[in-house]
Amino acid sequence: MENHLHIISHDVPWPADYGGVIDIYYCIEALHALGIRVHLHCFTGKRKPQAHLQNICRSVHYYPRKESVTGFSLQLPYIVSSRVSSKLEAELKKDDYPILIEGIHCSYMVYKNVFPGRKIFLRPFNIEQQYYANLAAFEKQFLKRQYYLHESKLLLRYEKIIAQKAPILNLSKTDQKFYSEKLGAAARFLPVFLPWQKITSKPGMGNYCLYHGNLSVNENDKAACWLLKSVFKTLPIPIVIAGKNPSYTVQSWVQKLPHAKLVANPDAATLQNLIENAQVNILPSFNTTGVKLKLLNALFNGRHCLTNEAGVAGSGLESITSLAHNPKSFAEQIQKMISLEFSDEDINKRAAVLYSLYNNTSNAATLCDWFI
Repeated sequence: MENHLHIISHDVPWPADYGGVIDIYYCIEALHALGIRVHLHCFTGKRKPQAHLQNICRSVHYYPRKESVTGFSLQLPYIVSSRVSSKLEAELKKDDYPILIEGIHCSYMVYKNVFPGRKIFLRPFNIEQQYYANLAAFEKQFLKRQYYLHESKLLLRYEKIIAQKAPILNLSKTDQKFYSEKLGAAARFLPVFLPWQKITSKPGMGNYCLYHGNLSVNENDKAACWLLKSVFKTLPIPIVIAGKNPSYTVQSWVQKLPHAKLVANPDAATLQNLIENAQVNILPSFNTTGVKLKLLNALFNGRHCLTNEAGVAGSGLESITSLAHNPKSFAEQIQKMISLEFSDEDINKRAAVLYSLYNNTSNAATLCDWFI
């Protein structure tokens, strides 16, 4: 007997080259390997249809996202109202297969109770109300800040309602606890699906520290600036900042420090090479929601990893990641780790955690048990 599943994605999940689609693509890939017939529904915008998805899906459907004014609503968050589609609703009504909604972005039909009695799960990427509030806190441009604040307020109301409409599959234990205790949801923890399933970290030593991330995201920009200004300004250890579209502020701080280097807009191979050869991957975070894919990349592929409590919140990675809490403790940890050889024992400790928790095959099997 064939088992079918509809997956609704907020974006086209291939290429799987940014955080918002990595979990979706590798979930589909893992389900396909288990013989599940996936019917994928994607909203399009900047990312266009991809023939590759036909290789791992039984069917693929595309729906244009409503842009700017046409997608705006006073009652609904823009990330939701811009993805309302009668065509999608009609397509889903052609059968009674279960539905996995990736991101509350695509959850309008659940919000409106379009499919009473249908087996539907909702997978939020993070706690969106908090995510947008954080974006507002870090944003310098007035209009963007006002938009983020407005969206956060709408999301606060929307998430309270949607949490009662369908079972929730959270990416982190922190988010699961919030949805369960604060919103009263039937929430479960399902670890993120990853492109890395084998640890490739190199024993030995590197000679620089690395911070990497999409620097056009204001939270990552703030993290990079904070490291340069608050930690490395007085710590003469080589630091590389790598990522997309660095701000003028990041560039200015790098120019001020003779031991700092900026790698702007690296391609995937260059970035992975930097991660693999760094002595310490330093990844502070300023929010506790969602899951930090940058940290998981570094744990699977890099040497020593240093973050703060927000960087590991709800991930289960505390035992294999070094933690610091303020500029002084970051500097102290870096001074210690820069001359500490990364060993086979370190790799074995990581394997014990990563292979049990972030195993795509076993997590896909768990997902199937819930749906089928």
